[in-house]
Amino acid sequence: MNVLSCSINTLNGLYDLSGVEVGQHFYWKIGGFQVHGQVLITSWVVIAILLGSATLAVRNPQTIPTGGQNFFEYVLEFIRDVSKTQIGEEYGPWVPFIGTMFLFIFVSNWSGALLPWKIIQLPHGELAAPTNDINTTVALALLTSVAYFYAGLSKKGLGYFGKYIQPTPILLPINILEDFTKPLSLSFRLFGNILADELVVVVLVSLVPSVVPIPVMFLGLFTSGIQALIFATLAAAYIGESMEGHH
Repeated sequence: MNVLSCSINTLNGLYDLSGVEVGQHFYWKIGGFQVHGQVLITSWVVIAILLGSATLAVRNPQTIPTGGQNFFEYVLEFIRDVSKTQIGEEYGPWVPFIGTMFLFIFVSNWSGALLPWKIIQLPHGELAAPTNDINTTVALALLTSVAYFYAGLSKKGLGYFGKYIQPTPILLPINILEDFTKPLSLSFRLFGNILADELVVVVLVSLVPSVVPIPVMFLGLFTSGIQALIFATLAAAYIGESMEGHH
C-alpha cells in the first residue's frame, strides 16, 4: 500500500508541475484558464518553421530527390529506422507520432540557441525555446504515456493490464509506479538539459567576450539534438514494450 500511495503522490506531483515557475512569465487568459503566452508564441513559431520547410521541400516532388526533398526523405528514413528498431514490425502506424515528437523537440531545442528570442520584448518574462518550459515537456511526456497505453490496449484489449501482475502479483505496486515515473523522467530530463544549456550560455556571455561561448553553443546544439533523439527513442521503446508485454 505504501508503494501504491507513492504512485498516486507521483501522479499528483506531475500534475502540479504546471504551477512550477522558473523566472517571470507572460500570461494569457483563455476562457477560465491562465496559460503561458510566451510558450504558445514560440511553439507556433516552431510549428510554422516545420510546416513551411516541409511545404517548400515537397511542393514539387521529384522521382530522384534533390535538395530539401532529399533531406526530408533522409529524416523520414531515420525516423522509420528508430521506430522499427524499438517497436518492431508493427512500427508503421507509429512513425508519424515518433517523427512529430522528434522534429518538434529538435527544432524547439535548436531555436533556443539559433533564434534571437531576446530581442522581442514582452510585458513580462522573455521568449525562449518551448522545451525550456516545464509545461511543454510535461505535455509531451503525457502524450507519450497516452500513446503507449493506447498501443497496448488496442492490441491486447483489457488483457494489457495483465502485465502489472507479471512475473508475480507481488510486483503490482512496483509495476504501477513504473508507469507513473516514465513521464516524470521524460519531462524532467528534457526540461533540465535545455534549461541548463541556455543558462550556461547566458552566464558565459555575461562573463567573458562573446567569442568564448561559441564552442559551448555548438556543444549545446549537439546535446539538444541528442535530447530530441533520446526522447523519441524512449517514446518508441515504451510503445514497443506495451505492445509486446515485456520489460
